Amino acid sequence: MTDGAPTRTIGFREHAQRRALAGEVHARPYEALEAPVRASRLALVHATPDEERAHLGRLLVTHGAEPPGTGANYFIRDLGGFRLRWERHGEFSTYTFVRDDPFEVPFHGSALDLVPADWLETLPGQLMTGVHVAVAKTLPYDLGPLFDGNALVGAKVLWGGGEAWTDFRLHADGFGRFILRDIALTPGQTGRVVQRLLEIETYRMMALLAFPLARSATAEISRIDGELSGIVTQLADPAIKQNDRELLETLTRLAAEAERLDAATSFRLSAAKAYYAIVQQRIGELREERIPGLQTIAEFTDRRLGPAMKTCESVSDRQLLLARRVSRAGDLLRTRVDIALEEKNRDLLKSMNRRAELQLRLQETVEGLSVVAISYYLLGLIGYLAKGLKAAGLPVDYDLAGLVGLPVVAGAVWLGVRRLRRALTGKDGE
Repeated sequence: MTDGAPTRTIGFREHAQRRALAGEVHARPYEALEAPVRASRLALVHATPDEERAHLGRLLVTHGAEPPGTGANYFIRDLGGFRLRWERHGEFSTYTFVRDDPFEVPFHGSALDLVPADWLETLPGQLMTGVHVAVAKTLPYDLGPLFDGNALVGAKVLWGGGEAWTDFRLHADGFGRFILRDIALTPGQTGRVVQRLLEIETYRMMALLAFPLARSATAEISRIDGELSGIVTQLADPAIKQNDRELLETLTRLAAEAERLDAATSFRLSAAKAYYAIVQQRIGELREERIPGLQTIAEFTDRRLGPAMKTCESVSDRQLLLARRVSRAGDLLRTRVDIALEEKNRDLLKSMNRRAELQLRLQETVEGLSVVAISYYLLGLIGYLAKGLKAAGLPVDYDLAGLVGLPVVAGAVWLGVRRLRRALTGKDGE
């Protein structure tokens, strides 16, 4: 066959996710754009998926377009004068509006002007990013007025095929601004550059969500760390009298506070790290070359966003270190408590040994007295027997009978007591 089709189809048992995973790399393609074009993006922290799809459906129906299907997380629709691109990400959704009609002055009018204001104002979620991008072949010589006189950041992109400028500020309409000059860009390159600029601003703002949280967590970490250092100092100084129970209660409280803090911040700090990595990757994909006298986007990001991300990274590292220190302090306290407990057990065993020895001596004394007492009563019985026999006319000497019977009776009693003790304890007792 000449069309490249396979000669036969084999009926394999496919994994349930195979088709979806194979198409994932093509799920959100860039658009081919050609100057002049204007794009506006809104990034909102999530509402529920059904709420977003229902809201999108209301706009699409008024333009005669098909609403997104159940479970859809991405779509693009041409709504006449503009195109709408919707993407649902892990914790935010983006709405990108594109219009490609000619314009004379960038930012005097945007793609959002074609969208009903009441629909925009009722978008579900909380606005995090709003940015306009204008792409043109020719631009005014002085770009300052377009950015309200703010200092510009810019660079040549894609090996000089275009030039991008911004000031990374919010203007009177609450939006940031990018200008892209198309020098020798193909439609595909233009679309990729616009998408990267929009993503740089989107992910930059999402990464910065962690910064206020990191600053507030720093004070909490310092407080917990200070209390923990006090406990460790007490554990290390034998001259300080400590109440182990109070130390354990304090340490348990600090461990709970450290865990609570980690649970409250770990997701946001990890997300910031991931978002910052995406920002750096998108900037790298611009292939920047310096415009004399201007900071590049990469330099500006390193100088302004980089320190904030370093702070977030430092807080994350300090939290991990704090958790380890609390654990080590707990181990030290448990070791000390175990040693103290072993010493108490040793003293208790010594005391029990002394009591056992005294008990044994007392028992031996009682046994001796018992032998004497029993022997005394038995000798008395022998004496009565001897007197009775003598009275009966037998030649029995009472005193001689007592003398002969004493060692025999005492020995027999001693052997009997010893055998009884052996039967009761299973030991010889010597």
